[in-house]
Amino acid sequence: MADSSFDVVSKVDKMEADNAVNQARKEVEQRYDFKNVGAEVDWSGEKILLKANTEERVKAVLDVLESKFVKRGISLKSLDAGKPYASGKEFRVEVGLKNGIEQDAAKKISKLIRDEAPKSVKAQIQGDELRVSSKSRDDLQATMSLLKNADLDVALQFVNLR
Repeated sequence: MADSSFDVVSKVDKMEADNAVNQARKEVEQRYDFKNVGAEVDWSGEKILLKANTEERVKAVLDVLESKFVKRGISLKSLDAGKPYASGKEFRVEVGLKNGIEQDAAKKISKLIRDEAPKSVKAQIQGDELRVSSKSRDDLQATMSLLKNADLDVALQFVNLR
């Protein structure tokens, strides 16, 4: 019998992210506490740009954006929010979306699988994702459960189970 396998990836659905940004933009435009403070949420290339006239307001806009991402089912581990910085008369925060598993995080996940997963399970780093394989599908499901419960710095999805 051939080995079964699945891929561990860290990707953000661009359409869901776009929907979350649009919902956050609408809420910021309508909320009373954001009136006349120059609060904005917008795409700036691959990053999301948040603007407001004070540091506290821009942090509040970031909270609104994070709540919309959670409602859309996107993990906050996928967001890479920078520190508020002054730009002229306004404060800005740039929020990036993390796609792909970085090399050191992939090594950490691979080591976790080697140490704690069933012995028949093997992990290979393939670029910005991991391929996990085993003869037993039950072992693969146990490994998925292990990774879901592990406290990692990346949001993980499991694809291509075969």
